[in-house]
Amino acid sequence: MKIVYRHLLGRSLVVALRKRLTAAMGVVALLAAVLTGTAAGTASAAPQAAPVAAAEASPGWVCPGTPIPPGYVITSRAANGCNGAGAWYMQPAQDGIWICATSPIPPGYVLTLHTANGCNSKIDTWFMQLARDGQWVCAGSPIPTGYVLTGHISTGCGNIGIWFQQVARAGQYICPGVPIPPGFRTGAFNASMCGGLGGWLLLSA
Repeated sequence: MKIVYRHLLGRSLVVALRKRLTAAMGVVALLAAVLTGTAAGTASAAPQAAPVAAAEASPGWVCPGTPIPPGYVITSRAANGCNGAGAWYMQPAQDGIWICATSPIPPGYVLTLHTANGCNSKIDTWFMQLARDGQWVCAGSPIPTGYVLTGHISTGCGNIGIWFQQVARAGQYICPGVPIPPGFRTGAFNASMCGGLGGWLLLSA
């Protein structure tokens, strides 16, 4: 009888210890979420949204750290959202839209204008458009596949510099540092090209 009683008592202690350990782990996880800004709370200025998969994505407000699905961009910020952490508004990408500096840039898009006081929070904001042949783009804009930069003006795009973007063709001079598209190679260098930065002659491979 004593052996059975001790066995049952031992099992009870194990169960109790497991419950306490589970509860403690839950507290640790909650503290980690709070410290990293991933804990959900009641937004004071905008609704919140849980992380979403690309297939389930829809326009709406999300908290910092929420993954932005492919094909979506961030277009506005509510400083008091997400318990003061700031909420971000995400929506599908489209041609001709202002996006916040924190936004991803989907493939095939470029940045053509810039303001330092946008996104409803006086932060850097960029005008995003679909890439086109013969287009001026801001410094730092992605260079889509098949395009090259052939000209430069240092005072454009809010004085951060702009670059002339064209579809790659043999016979163009491309600016220094521009990736060479597949099927091409570079030839002679001309110091007067690309707004005085110099340029390399693009030739068929």
